[in-house]
Amino acid sequence: MRRSEFMIENQEEVEQFLAEMSFGFLGTVDESGCPRVTPLNFVFLENAFYFHGSRFGEKMDHLFRNPKVSFTVADEYALIPSYFSDPVMACPATAFFKSVTASGDAVIVQDIEEKAKVLGGFMLKLQPEGGYDPIDANDPRYSPQLKGVALIKLVPHHMSAKFKFGQNLKKRRLDNVLDGLKNRNESRDAVTAEHICKYHPSSP
Repeated sequence: MRRSEFMIENQEEVEQFLAEMSFGFLGTVDESGCPRVTPLNFVFLENAFYFHGSRFGEKMDHLFRNPKVSFTVADEYALIPSYFSDPVMACPATAFFKSVTASGDAVIVQDIEEKAKVLGGFMLKLQPEGGYDPIDANDPRYSPQLKGVALIKLVPHHMSAKFKFGQNLKKRRLDNVLDGLKNRNESRDAVTAEHICKYHPSSP
């Protein structure tokens, strides 16, 4: 069971996180009930997750047999060593991160206009600098690719977000962790400290 203090209900924050991320993990089930997780790129548009790839393969076989899927996106900000807050015990060791988990029924998109719009969304996310002609369903150069690519759509029946940044910490331990991040000063320690201050219940 997820701890309530880590849960994020603000849809705008969740969508901002999803916009910043390009990679996630799609869970499917084979005919024997064995789960499979596929790492892939995604885009989140109009309250739906989209994935693209080949029309054939194990992932597509699973979806045709059983459309029920789960999808997870996660970003680890910092590992928090135990000695930040306890000189002896290992128990305080943890990680601070953001994650979103969604589940529902996947459908295969057939509409060419929708495919063009979504693949355009992929390009904006993955190649924001441009350098290509816009994807247009009426452009004969793109028509064969749009027809040939498989596009999977997941409109979540359930979606939850967990942003864990020490919301459960008492002031003494919280201060120790903040001091530890400041002294370590690795690549994402400063932004992790900002998130701790933003999400902790004691923040104004």
